[in-house]
Amino acid sequence: MSVRTRARARIRPALVALALCGSLTACTAGAVGAPRDEGSAESAQTPAKVTVASPAAGRTVTVTATGGTLTAVKVVDADGDALAGRTGADGTTWVSDRKAVTGTSYRVEATVRTAGGKETTTRSTFTTAEASKVNKLTLAPGKNTTVGVGQPLSIVFDRPVTHRAEVEKQLKVTTSNGTVGSWGWLKDWSGRDRVDWRPKEYWKPGTKVTLDATLDGTDSGGGWFVRDYRTGFTVGAAAQVVKVDLDRKKLVLERDGRAVRTISVSGGTPGGDKRSWRGTAVLMAKEGTINMNSETVGLGDAYDKMVDYSMRLTWSGMYAHAAPWNAAYFGRANRSSGCIGMSDADAAWFYGQVRAGDPFEIRGADTKGTVAEGNGYGAWNLSWEQWQAKSAVGR
Repeated sequence: MSVRTRARARIRPALVALALCGSLTACTAGAVGAPRDEGSAESAQTPAKVTVASPAAGRTVTVTATGGTLTAVKVVDADGDALAGRTGADGTTWVSDRKAVTGTSYRVEATVRTAGGKETTTRSTFTTAEASKVNKLTLAPGKNTTVGVGQPLSIVFDRPVTHRAEVEKQLKVTTSNGTVGSWGWLKDWSGRDRVDWRPKEYWKPGTKVTLDATLDGTDSGGGWFVRDYRTGFTVGAAAQVVKVDLDRKKLVLERDGRAVRTISVSGGTPGGDKRSWRGTAVLMAKEGTINMNSETVGLGDAYDKMVDYSMRLTWSGMYAHAAPWNAAYFGRANRSSGCIGMSDADAAWFYGQVRAGDPFEIRGADTKGTVAEGNGYGAWNLSWEQWQAKSAVGR
C-alpha cells in the first residue's frame, strides 16, 4: 500500500463500524428457477459464505470462506489503494499483509468457488474509527543528507511507546552493503521515547541507508500512527574521526586512519561542574555563530556571549568552537566551561572539514562522566552486546 500523508481530523474512540453493501452470504445451487432433485449432489452442497472478521485499526483484515474456496480477494481503501494479502494453503482464508489503518473506509470484494465449480462474488465495506490519540515522530539525520561514519539513525516519538516490539518490527533498515546493526531503545535528553539504529562498527564510507517505517495503523501504546515514513542518507566518502586528548590538550583530525592536523585546545575546567564529558560524542550539527549563555546549562551567570564556529556535541551543551578569550590556555591547561575551545584560525579550518555524524573520541583523567546514549548520540559508549540488549525484539 502506498504511503499516505492524509491527516485525520476527527478524534473518536477506537471502535470499528462494519457496513455491508452486499450480502455476505450467497447460495450457490443451480441456476435461478431451474428445477432441482432433492437427492442430487448439487442440492446437498453447503451454501458458500464469506466472512470479514471485524477488522479494526491496528489489525490485519481476514476474509474467510465456508462452503468453497477463495479464488480472488480485493480490499481497497477510499483512495483506491489496494491492501495486499495472501490466501492460505487450504484456500479458505485470506489475510492482509498490513494492518487496517485508522479513520479509513475499505471495500472488500471476494469470489468463492464451490466444489461444483460455481463462482459467486460478494461485496462489503467497513470503516475503522479515527485515532483517539495520534503519535508522530522526528527522524534524524535529515532526508538525502550526507553524514559521518558515527551517525546513528534516530527516531524520537511525540508520545510514549509502550508497545516497543510491535513498533520496532515495522522499522526496516536497508543498506547498500549489508551493514550489521541493531535498534536500541532509550530516553532522549528531552525525556521522550527514542529508538536508534547503530551499526556494529562505524559505517563504511559511501554506505547508502534507507529506512522504511510502515507504521500507519500501528498502536504505540501511547497513540496511533496515522502515516508511514521513509527516509534515507549517505555516509561520506571519507572516514573522519576526531581524537581529543584533554590531558594533552590536543585535538587530532584523522581521515581514513591518517592524521590530517593537530590542534591545540583547552577543555573543561577540572574539579567541578565545568568539566568536559568523555567517551564518544557524535557531531550533531554545525551551528555557526550562536549565543552561549551559562544559565541555560546550570552554570549561573558565568558567561553570555556570541561564539563563532560552534559545533554541537551533546544536548547538555558541550560544543567544539572558537574561544579566543582562552588563547593563553590552548595546549597548556583546561580552563573552559566544558566545551573544547580553540583559536579562531584553527576553528575556521576545522569547521570547514568536519560534518554532522563525525565521531569525537574524547579522553581525559578529570571529566564529569561518559556521554549518555540520549545526550546527543552516545550509543558508541556501549559495547555491541550492551547495545543489542536494548532492542525490544532481540537479536
